[in-house]
Amino acid sequence: MKFKIYLTLFLISIGLTSIAQEMSFEEYNPKSTLVTPKHPTPNAKFKFIDVHSHQFKMAEQDLSQLIKDMDKLNEGIMVNLSGGSGEGLRAMLKNVNDNYPNRFAIFANVDFSGVGNKDWGKKAAAQLETDVKAGAKGLKIYKSLGLRNNDINGKRIAIDDPRLDPIWAKCGELGIPVLIHAADPKSFWDDMNSKNERWLELKTRPRRKRSATNPAPWQQIIDEQHRMFKKHPNTKFINAHMGWYANDLKTLSSLLDDMPNMSVGIGAIIAELGRQPKFAKAFFIKYQDRILFGKDSWKPEEFPTYFRVLETDDEYFPYYKKYHAFWAMYGLDLPDEVLRKVYYKNALNLIPGLDKNLFN
Repeated sequence: MKFKIYLTLFLISIGLTSIAQEMSFEEYNPKSTLVTPKHPTPNAKFKFIDVHSHQFKMAEQDLSQLIKDMDKLNEGIMVNLSGGSGEGLRAMLKNVNDNYPNRFAIFANVDFSGVGNKDWGKKAAAQLETDVKAGAKGLKIYKSLGLRNNDINGKRIAIDDPRLDPIWAKCGELGIPVLIHAADPKSFWDDMNSKNERWLELKTRPRRKRSATNPAPWQQIIDEQHRMFKKHPNTKFINAHMGWYANDLKTLSSLLDDMPNMSVGIGAIIAELGRQPKFAKAFFIKYQDRILFGKDSWKPEEFPTYFRVLETDDEYFPYYKKYHAFWAMYGLDLPDEVLRKVYYKNALNLIPGLDKNLFN
Protein backbone atom coordinates (compact mmCIF):
# COMPACT_ATOMS: atom_id res chain seq x y z
CA MET A 1 0.00 0.00 0.00
CA LYS A 2 2.85 2.40 0.94
CA PHE A 3 4.64 1.52 -2.29
CA LYS A 4 1.54 2.46 -4.33
CA ILE A 5 1.28 5.81 -2.54
CA TYR A 6 4.99 6.55 -3.04
CA LEU A 7 4.78 5.52 -6.69
CA THR A 8 1.76 7.76 -7.30
CA LEU A 9 3.50 10.72 -5.64
CA PHE A 10 6.63 10.10 -7.71
CA LEU A 11 4.66 9.94 -10.97
CA ILE A 12 2.85 13.14 -10.07
CA SER A 13 6.17 14.85 -9.40
CA ILE A 14 7.47 14.01 -12.87
CA GLY A 15 4.18 14.88 -14.58
CA LEU A 16 3.12 11.38 -15.61
CA THR A 17 -0.05 11.24 -13.61
CA SER A 18 -2.29 13.35 -11.44
CA ILE A 19 -4.83 12.94 -8.70
CA ALA A 20 -7.57 13.52 -11.29
CA GLN A 21 -6.63 10.27 -12.99
CA GLU A 22 -7.67 8.31 -9.94
CA MET A 23 -11.31 7.74 -10.88
CA SER A 24 -13.85 4.97 -11.18
CA PHE A 25 -15.44 3.70 -14.37
CA GLU A 26 -18.69 5.34 -13.27
CA GLU A 27 -16.93 8.74 -13.30
CA TYR A 28 -15.04 8.24 -16.55
CA ASN A 29 -17.17 9.76 -19.30
CA PRO A 30 -14.87 11.38 -21.89
CA LYS A 31 -16.02 13.89 -24.46
CA SER A 32 -15.25 12.67 -27.95
CA THR A 33 -12.72 14.68 -29.96
CA LEU A 34 -13.99 13.20 -33.23
CA VAL A 35 -15.19 15.89 -35.64
CA THR A 36 -17.96 14.72 -37.98
CA PRO A 37 -20.95 16.39 -39.67
CA LYS A 38 -23.73 17.08 -37.15
CA HIS A 39 -27.44 17.37 -37.79
CA PRO A 40 -29.15 18.04 -34.46
CA THR A 41 -32.81 17.08 -34.68
CA PRO A 42 -34.82 18.98 -32.05
CA ASN A 43 -38.13 17.89 -33.54
CA ALA A 44 -39.38 15.06 -35.71
CA LYS A 45 -39.45 15.45 -39.48
CA PHE A 46 -43.06 14.26 -39.53
CA LYS A 47 -45.74 14.60 -36.91
CA PHE A 48 -45.65 11.52 -34.71
CA ILE A 49 -47.65 9.42 -32.28
CA ASP A 50 -45.90 8.36 -29.10
CA VAL A 51 -47.50 5.00 -28.34
CA HIS A 52 -45.61 4.54 -25.06
CA SER A 53 -46.04 7.29 -22.52
CA HIS A 54 -47.07 7.36 -18.86
CA GLN A 55 -49.02 10.27 -17.35
CA PHE A 56 -50.32 9.15 -13.96
CA LYS A 57 -51.96 12.46 -12.98
CA MET A 58 -53.82 13.19 -16.19
CA ALA A 59 -57.15 13.34 -14.38
CA GLU A 60 -56.30 16.62 -12.65
CA GLN A 61 -53.26 18.08 -14.42
CA ASP A 62 -53.28 21.21 -16.55
CA LEU A 63 -52.61 19.77 -20.00
CA SER A 64 -51.66 23.08 -21.65
CA GLN A 65 -47.94 22.85 -20.81
CA LEU A 66 -47.89 19.24 -21.96
CA ILE A 67 -49.38 20.30 -25.29
CA LYS A 68 -46.74 23.05 -25.67
CA ASP A 69 -43.95 20.54 -25.08
CA MET A 70 -45.54 18.10 -27.53
CA ASP A 71 -45.86 20.79 -30.19
CA LYS A 72 -42.16 21.68 -29.88
CA LEU A 73 -41.29 18.05 -30.65
CA ASN A 74 -43.89 17.83 -33.46
CA GLU A 75 -45.85 15.24 -31.48
CA GLY A 76 -49.41 14.88 -32.72
CA ILE A 77 -50.85 12.37 -30.27
CA MET A 78 -49.62 11.03 -26.94
CA VAL A 79 -50.83 7.58 -25.87
CA ASN A 80 -51.09 7.48 -22.09
CA LEU A 81 -50.75 3.83 -21.11
CA SER A 82 -51.48 4.47 -17.44
CA GLY A 83 -55.23 4.95 -17.59
CA GLY A 84 -56.24 2.49 -14.91
CA SER A 85 -59.85 1.43 -14.93
CA GLY A 86 -63.30 2.47 -13.82
CA GLU A 87 -63.76 5.85 -12.15
CA GLY A 88 -60.09 6.86 -12.40
CA LEU A 89 -60.04 6.20 -16.13
CA ARG A 90 -63.23 8.17 -16.66
CA ALA A 91 -61.74 11.14 -14.79
CA MET A 92 -58.74 11.12 -17.13
CA LEU A 93 -60.97 10.86 -20.18
CA LYS A 94 -63.10 13.80 -19.00
CA ASN A 95 -60.08 16.08 -18.54
CA VAL A 96 -58.78 15.15 -21.99
CA ASN A 97 -62.13 15.39 -23.75
CA ASP A 98 -62.96 18.74 -22.15
CA ASN A 99 -59.66 20.29 -23.26
CA TYR A 100 -57.71 18.48 -26.00
CA PRO A 101 -59.88 15.58 -27.20
CA ASN A 102 -57.83 14.76 -30.30
CA ARG A 103 -54.32 14.98 -28.81
CA PHE A 104 -54.39 12.11 -26.31
CA ALA A 105 -55.39 8.46 -26.33
CA ILE A 106 -55.74 6.59 -23.05
CA PHE A 107 -55.25 2.85 -22.55
CA ALA A 108 -56.95 0.91 -19.77
CA ASN A 109 -55.22 -1.44 -17.33
CA VAL A 110 -56.33 -4.70 -15.68
CA ASP A 111 -56.15 -5.53 -11.97
CA PHE A 112 -54.79 -9.08 -11.71
CA SER A 113 -55.09 -9.33 -7.92
CA GLY A 114 -58.23 -11.49 -8.08
CA VAL A 115 -56.99 -14.17 -10.46
CA GLY A 116 -58.25 -17.49 -9.12
CA ASN A 117 -61.60 -16.22 -7.94
CA LYS A 118 -64.67 -17.68 -9.61
CA ASP A 119 -65.44 -16.06 -12.98
CA TRP A 120 -62.52 -13.64 -12.61
CA GLY A 121 -61.74 -13.72 -16.32
CA LYS A 122 -65.35 -13.11 -17.32
CA LYS A 123 -65.68 -10.18 -14.91
CA ALA A 124 -62.35 -8.66 -15.91
CA ALA A 125 -63.28 -8.84 -19.59
CA ALA A 126 -66.62 -7.19 -18.83
CA GLN A 127 -64.88 -4.35 -16.97
CA LEU A 128 -62.50 -3.89 -19.89
CA GLU A 129 -65.43 -3.63 -22.28
CA THR A 130 -66.98 -0.98 -20.03
CA ASP A 131 -63.69 0.95 -20.03
CA VAL A 132 -63.48 0.80 -23.82
CA LYS A 133 -67.07 2.02 -24.15
CA ALA A 134 -66.09 4.92 -21.88
CA GLY A 135 -63.30 5.85 -24.31
CA ALA A 136 -60.21 3.72 -23.69
CA LYS A 137 -58.37 3.02 -26.96
CA GLY A 138 -56.43 -0.08 -25.93
CA LEU A 139 -55.06 -2.19 -23.09
CA LYS A 140 -51.64 -1.81 -21.48
CA ILE A 141 -50.10 -4.75 -19.61
CA TYR A 142 -47.26 -3.94 -17.23
CA LYS A 143 -44.23 -6.13 -16.67
CA SER A 144 -45.63 -7.04 -13.26
CA LEU A 145 -47.54 -9.76 -15.11
CA GLY A 146 -45.02 -12.57 -15.24
CA LEU A 147 -42.79 -10.99 -12.60
CA ARG A 148 -44.78 -9.91 -9.55
CA ASN A 149 -48.47 -10.66 -10.01
CA ASN A 150 -49.66 -13.68 -8.01
CA ASP A 151 -53.03 -15.38 -7.93
CA ILE A 152 -55.17 -15.69 -4.79
CA ASN A 153 -53.09 -18.72 -3.76
CA GLY A 154 -49.79 -16.82 -3.98
CA LYS A 155 -48.62 -18.50 -7.17
CA ARG A 156 -46.94 -16.49 -9.93
CA ILE A 157 -49.34 -15.77 -12.79
CA ALA A 158 -47.77 -16.85 -16.06
CA ILE A 159 -48.44 -14.59 -19.03
CA ASP A 160 -50.06 -17.50 -20.88
CA ASP A 161 -52.18 -18.56 -17.88
CA PRO A 162 -55.48 -19.80 -19.40
CA ARG A 163 -57.43 -17.91 -16.74
CA LEU A 164 -56.42 -14.70 -18.56
CA ASP A 165 -57.69 -15.85 -21.95
CA PRO A 166 -61.01 -13.94 -21.69
CA ILE A 167 -59.02 -10.67 -21.53
CA TRP A 168 -57.04 -11.28 -24.71
CA ALA A 169 -60.10 -12.62 -26.52
CA LYS A 170 -62.13 -9.55 -25.53
CA CYS A 171 -59.44 -7.25 -26.96
CA GLY A 172 -59.68 -9.08 -30.27
CA GLU A 173 -63.46 -8.85 -30.19
CA LEU A 174 -63.37 -5.10 -29.45
CA GLY A 175 -60.67 -4.43 -32.04
CA ILE A 176 -58.27 -2.78 -29.60
CA PRO A 177 -54.52 -3.44 -29.37
CA VAL A 178 -52.68 -4.79 -26.34
CA LEU A 179 -49.39 -3.04 -25.60
CA ILE A 180 -47.51 -5.44 -23.36
CA HIS A 181 -44.20 -5.23 -21.54
CA ALA A 182 -42.82 -8.64 -20.54
CA ALA A 183 -39.73 -9.19 -18.39
CA ASP A 184 -36.72 -6.84 -18.71
CA PRO A 185 -33.37 -7.02 -20.55
CA LYS A 186 -31.90 -10.50 -20.31
CA SER A 187 -28.71 -9.08 -18.81
CA PHE A 188 -30.64 -8.43 -15.58
CA TRP A 189 -30.87 -12.22 -15.14
CA ASP A 190 -27.24 -12.88 -16.14
CA ASP A 191 -24.24 -12.99 -13.83
CA MET A 192 -23.13 -9.52 -12.80
CA ASN A 193 -19.49 -9.64 -13.83
CA SER A 194 -17.07 -7.93 -16.19
CA LYS A 195 -18.76 -9.49 -19.21
CA ASN A 196 -22.26 -8.18 -18.43
CA GLU A 197 -23.04 -5.25 -20.71
CA ARG A 198 -25.47 -3.84 -18.14
CA TRP A 199 -22.97 -3.95 -15.28
CA LEU A 200 -22.98 -0.19 -14.70
CA GLU A 201 -26.78 -0.03 -14.68
CA LEU A 202 -26.99 -2.93 -12.23
CA LYS A 203 -24.31 -1.43 -10.00
CA THR A 204 -26.01 1.94 -9.82
CA ARG A 205 -29.51 0.43 -9.66
CA PRO A 206 -29.02 -2.86 -7.81
CA ARG A 207 -32.74 -3.52 -7.36
CA ARG A 208 -32.92 -4.35 -11.07
CA LYS A 209 -30.64 -7.38 -10.68
CA ARG A 210 -32.32 -10.79 -10.63
CA SER A 211 -31.05 -14.27 -10.04
CA ALA A 212 -31.28 -16.70 -12.95
CA THR A 213 -34.64 -17.97 -11.68
CA ASN A 214 -36.15 -14.88 -10.02
CA PRO A 215 -39.10 -15.28 -10.29
CA ALA A 216 -38.55 -17.50 -13.34
CA PRO A 217 -35.86 -17.76 -16.01
CA TRP A 218 -35.90 -14.91 -18.53
CA GLN A 219 -36.52 -17.21 -21.49
CA GLN A 220 -39.45 -18.86 -19.74
CA ILE A 221 -41.23 -15.52 -19.29
CA ILE A 222 -40.57 -14.51 -22.89
CA ASP A 223 -41.80 -17.89 -24.15
CA GLU A 224 -45.00 -17.51 -22.12
CA GLN A 225 -45.66 -14.23 -23.89
CA HIS A 226 -45.09 -15.70 -27.34
CA ARG A 227 -47.35 -18.69 -26.65
CA MET A 228 -50.09 -16.29 -25.61
CA PHE A 229 -49.68 -14.27 -28.81
CA LYS A 230 -50.02 -17.41 -30.89
CA LYS A 231 -53.04 -18.62 -28.93
CA HIS A 232 -54.92 -15.39 -29.78
CA PRO A 233 -54.23 -14.71 -33.47
CA ASN A 234 -57.22 -12.37 -33.78
CA THR A 235 -55.83 -9.98 -31.17
CA LYS A 236 -53.26 -7.35 -32.11
CA PHE A 237 -50.26 -7.09 -29.77
CA ILE A 238 -47.66 -4.33 -29.57
CA ASN A 239 -44.57 -5.82 -27.95
CA ALA A 240 -42.96 -3.04 -25.90
CA HIS A 241 -39.21 -2.47 -26.09
CA MET A 242 -39.04 -4.67 -29.21
CA GLY A 243 -39.65 -7.61 -26.90
CA TRP A 244 -36.06 -7.15 -25.61
CA TYR A 245 -34.69 -8.42 -28.91
CA ALA A 246 -33.45 -5.09 -30.30
CA ASN A 247 -29.94 -6.43 -29.72
CA ASP A 248 -30.75 -9.55 -31.76
CA LEU A 249 -32.69 -8.41 -34.81
CA LYS A 250 -32.18 -11.74 -36.59
CA THR A 251 -34.16 -13.52 -33.88
CA LEU A 252 -36.72 -10.71 -33.78
CA SER A 253 -37.20 -11.10 -37.53
CA SER A 254 -38.01 -14.78 -37.05
CA LEU A 255 -40.49 -13.93 -34.30
CA LEU A 256 -42.25 -11.34 -36.44
CA ASP A 257 -42.48 -13.84 -39.28
CA ASP A 258 -43.89 -16.44 -36.90
CA MET A 259 -46.43 -14.12 -35.24
CA PRO A 260 -48.20 -11.88 -37.76
CA ASN A 261 -50.38 -10.35 -35.02
CA MET A 262 -47.33 -8.88 -33.24
CA SER A 263 -45.92 -5.42 -33.81
CA VAL A 264 -43.08 -3.84 -31.83
CA GLY A 265 -42.47 -0.51 -30.13
CA ILE A 266 -39.05 1.12 -29.89
CA GLY A 267 -39.39 2.67 -26.44
CA ALA A 268 -36.19 2.66 -24.34
CA ILE A 269 -34.13 0.65 -26.87
CA ILE A 270 -32.93 3.32 -29.31
CA ALA A 271 -29.39 2.75 -28.01
CA GLU A 272 -29.48 -0.79 -29.40
CA LEU A 273 -30.55 0.43 -32.83
CA GLY A 274 -28.05 3.29 -32.88
CA ARG A 275 -25.05 0.97 -32.61
CA GLN A 276 -26.00 -1.20 -35.60
CA PRO A 277 -27.20 1.32 -38.20
CA LYS A 278 -26.81 -0.86 -41.32
CA PHE A 279 -28.52 -3.94 -39.92
CA ALA A 280 -31.18 -1.88 -38.14
CA LYS A 281 -31.97 0.13 -41.28
CA ALA A 282 -32.49 -3.06 -43.28
CA PHE A 283 -34.72 -4.38 -40.49
CA PHE A 284 -36.83 -1.21 -40.45
CA ILE A 285 -37.29 -1.29 -44.19
CA LYS A 286 -38.30 -4.96 -44.18
CA TYR A 287 -40.72 -4.62 -41.24
CA GLN A 288 -41.78 -1.04 -41.83
CA ASP A 289 -45.46 -1.91 -41.28
CA ARG A 290 -44.83 -3.49 -37.86
CA ILE A 291 -42.73 -0.91 -35.96
CA LEU A 292 -44.16 1.93 -33.85
CA PHE A 293 -42.57 4.98 -32.32
CA GLY A 294 -42.61 5.17 -28.53
CA LYS A 295 -40.34 6.75 -25.95
CA ASP A 296 -41.55 5.34 -22.57
CA SER A 297 -40.45 8.02 -20.07
CA TRP A 298 -41.74 11.54 -20.73
CA LYS A 299 -38.53 13.57 -20.89
CA PRO A 300 -38.76 15.97 -23.86
CA GLU A 301 -35.01 16.62 -23.84
CA GLU A 302 -34.34 12.96 -24.70
CA PHE A 303 -36.55 12.74 -27.79
CA PRO A 304 -34.05 14.43 -30.17
CA THR A 305 -31.70 11.45 -29.83
CA TYR A 306 -34.49 9.22 -31.16
CA PHE A 307 -35.14 11.58 -34.07
CA ARG A 308 -31.45 11.82 -34.90
CA VAL A 309 -30.97 8.04 -34.90
CA LEU A 310 -34.02 7.47 -37.10
CA GLU A 311 -33.67 10.39 -39.51
CA THR A 312 -30.00 11.30 -40.03
CA ASP A 313 -26.84 9.58 -41.20
CA ASP A 314 -24.78 11.20 -38.45
CA GLU A 315 -21.90 9.21 -37.00
CA TYR A 316 -20.66 8.61 -33.48
CA PHE A 317 -22.86 10.94 -31.43
CA PRO A 318 -23.61 10.55 -27.73
CA TYR A 319 -26.53 8.84 -26.05
CA TYR A 320 -28.07 10.56 -23.03
CA LYS A 321 -27.66 7.84 -20.37
CA LYS A 322 -24.24 6.30 -19.92
CA TYR A 323 -25.60 3.46 -17.80
CA HIS A 324 -27.84 2.41 -20.70
CA ALA A 325 -25.20 2.81 -23.38
CA PHE A 326 -21.55 3.65 -22.91
CA TRP A 327 -21.17 3.45 -26.70
CA ALA A 328 -21.95 6.09 -29.35
CA MET A 329 -24.91 6.34 -31.72
CA TYR A 330 -25.12 6.25 -35.51
CA GLY A 331 -28.03 7.38 -37.66
CA LEU A 332 -30.18 4.97 -39.67
CA ASP A 333 -31.14 7.60 -42.30
CA LEU A 334 -34.53 5.96 -42.87
CA PRO A 335 -36.50 6.72 -46.07
CA ASP A 336 -39.37 9.18 -45.63
CA GLU A 337 -42.10 6.61 -46.20
CA VAL A 338 -40.61 4.32 -43.55
CA LEU A 339 -40.41 7.26 -41.15
CA ARG A 340 -44.05 8.13 -41.76
CA LYS A 341 -45.10 4.58 -40.95
CA VAL A 342 -43.00 4.37 -37.81
CA TYR A 343 -43.98 7.85 -36.64
CA TYR A 344 -47.74 7.67 -37.18
CA LYS A 345 -49.22 5.46 -39.92
CA ASN A 346 -48.77 2.15 -38.13
CA ALA A 347 -50.28 3.54 -34.93
CA LEU A 348 -53.27 4.89 -36.87
CA ASN A 349 -53.82 1.42 -38.29
CA LEU A 350 -53.68 -0.31 -34.90
CA ILE A 351 -55.31 2.11 -32.47
CA PRO A 352 -58.99 2.83 -33.20
CA GLY A 353 -60.52 6.28 -33.13
CA LEU A 354 -57.42 8.48 -33.51
CA ASP A 355 -57.76 11.74 -35.42
CA LYS A 356 -56.17 11.05 -38.78
CA ASN A 357 -56.67 14.66 -39.87
CA LEU A 358 -53.78 15.69 -37.64
CA PHE A 359 -51.39 13.94 -40.00
CA ASN A 360 -52.54 15.24 -43.37
